[in-house]
Amino acid sequence: MKQFIHLSALGINDAVESVYAKSKLEGEKNITNNFPLATILRPSVVYSVDDNFTTNFMSLLKNLPIFPLYYSGNTKFTPIHCSDLTDIIFHIISKNINSNILECIGPEVITLKEIIKRLLELIDKKRILIPFPLPIAKFSAKFFQLFPNPLLTEDQLRLLKYDNISSGKYKTNFDIGVPSTRLFYSEVKKYSFMWKEGGQFSTEKYNTK
Repeated sequence: MKQFIHLSALGINDAVESVYAKSKLEGEKNITNNFPLATILRPSVVYSVDDNFTTNFMSLLKNLPIFPLYYSGNTKFTPIHCSDLTDIIFHIISKNINSNILECIGPEVITLKEIIKRLLELIDKKRILIPFPLPIAKFSAKFFQLFPNPLLTEDQLRLLKYDNISSGKYKTNFDIGVPSTRLFYSEVKKYSFMWKEGGQFSTEKYNTK
């Protein structure tokens, strides 16, 4: 085997309390032990029309009059569009890059609160955003994780303590000449109409006002 590309996650070195982060680090260790020349990609939040990030948030924001902000919504993200991530993977394959940890980030640093506000604007909704104190946040996580597709689990709450941005310890996709170009608002706008009143008929194409 000439190349092995392993998809991990950004920010896992810092999130030592998280089971998810520990499992990702263990996975990376197993890969490097068996495939020393493997390329490990650590993307920030990956989004697109079929993701479990923007789509879940927009579904909740459409139906909930009040929305909780954990850690006051100050956690920072560098969301990357799936097409930008595939461009990075193609570049690695075509240039035969290996034996690296590469952090894959989008072109913007956005806080969770800013993400929620942008999604609300895109689906034409106004919601009350309430910062949750940590004890209440922990209690709500225990409650939410009882459901099949929870808004939040206790482990995800632990992850939210840490920013999901470039650590500065490793190269990023920008460093290898593959900058992310797709902006969060512009890309989500392409499919956010599905969560607006009227669905596809809410788009400018069908707007008769």
